[in-house]
Amino acid sequence: MQKSAYEIKKEICEVGHKLYDKGFVAANDGNISVKVNDNEFYCTPTGVSKGDLTPDMIIKIDGTGKKLEGKLNPSSEIKMHLRVYKERPDVNAVVHAHPPIATAFTVAGVELDQYILPEAVLTIGNVPTCEYGTPSTMEIPDSLMPYIQKHDAFLLKNHGALTIGFSLQKAQFVMEEVEFNAKICKYARELGGVEEIPCEQLEKLMELRKKMQIPGRHPGCKRCANLGTDKCRCKDNAKGEHTCTCHSEKPASSQDALIAEITKKVLSALGH
Repeated sequence: MQKSAYEIKKEICEVGHKLYDKGFVAANDGNISVKVNDNEFYCTPTGVSKGDLTPDMIIKIDGTGKKLEGKLNPSSEIKMHLRVYKERPDVNAVVHAHPPIATAFTVAGVELDQYILPEAVLTIGNVPTCEYGTPSTMEIPDSLMPYIQKHDAFLLKNHGALTIGFSLQKAQFVMEEVEFNAKICKYARELGGVEEIPCEQLEKLMELRKKMQIPGRHPGCKRCANLGTDKCRCKDNAKGEHTCTCHSEKPASSQDALIAEITKKVLSALGH
């Protein structure tokens, strides 16, 4: 059932309130948008705290950023959103925020690209860091281009994070997952190091991503201890698909069960 204009605006406000309450945005930071059709979008206005949003503040714009409805004006950063909608027809919502820990990774020059949680592998994969761009210019939309087709979450160098989804709730969940994953990675580093999910288990998770029609692919085994040695059994088949048996000597039955259970929960949460 298609949502009414008021329902969409109300949902945007609710997501804005959650972002503000979680500390993902401060003052009037961040922006949210939802696609109505191929040339119409609802979005948050500039100069308003996401914690104070009300439905009457939400504005409608067209595919060029021109205001169609509303008293307030769109953020100059709506260019990021419009670029996403242009490049990814499957996307119906975009969220931009400044989650503190994930943003700190970009400031410190540390990539958030390690596979440490099965849930995160299934929902966001690894999160690329886009090159720094000047806010309100086309530099930031352009910085997304190397990654836009294979990712649903992006870190913006010194500028927060951008997440996308087939629904606004999904885009919000991805933003929360990015920050949670960053937090776990930070804690693990402080405790002495990060141990990534073994390659053969990552293979299984990536297969599940394909079944769930989530963008992303196996990243290769660049951190595998067997890489480049006579123990390495990784290869690409004729289709360019990555296969790996580097860790096949290790029993994985308990991990298989864990992954199966996590998959059920993730699929349920995503409505699959």
